[in-house]
Amino acid sequence: MKFRFIPILFILTTLLTACNIGENPKDHLEEIYTIALDSIMQKDKELNSDMEFIAFDMSNFDGVNEEQKKAILNYFKDKYKVEVMNATMDELEEQGYYNSDTQALEGVHLRIEKVDFKLNNNVLFEGSKFKSGKGAIGVESTVYYKNGEWKIKESKETWVS
Repeated sequence: MKFRFIPILFILTTLLTACNIGENPKDHLEEIYTIALDSIMQKDKELNSDMEFIAFDMSNFDGVNEEQKKAILNYFKDKYKVEVMNATMDELEEQGYYNSDTQALEGVHLRIEKVDFKLNNNVLFEGSKFKSGKGAIGVESTVYYKNGEWKIKESKETWVS
């Protein structure tokens, strides 16, 4: 009787293991970050009005090399037809892009605060878009892999300023 269960157990183990095999998100960081950042751009589009630039704080993009960062910037430059740059808020202020009197930018600043690689090819992002002290949002997005491509599964605003 015990020997009958061994083949069944082997088949079930094989099937369950096969279901967990998929794309390694860390091999697709350029695409995943681009999708997550674009989901942030799609939220509260009023913040995008009259923007002259988009700045990305890529200082914590672990595993993303300079060539991939350049590809992300080029994607947004082509899509939004504005100047794009990799800069922190401090760098924007130093370079004169942030007006401390109005506490505002002539563009938007996007930042990813947290990345969490989940099981089943899901990547959770927490990020923000800043235009001014009274114009900023927090966004939580989930990017997932399905049918050979990375897509947004869910994206929602988590706070508004």
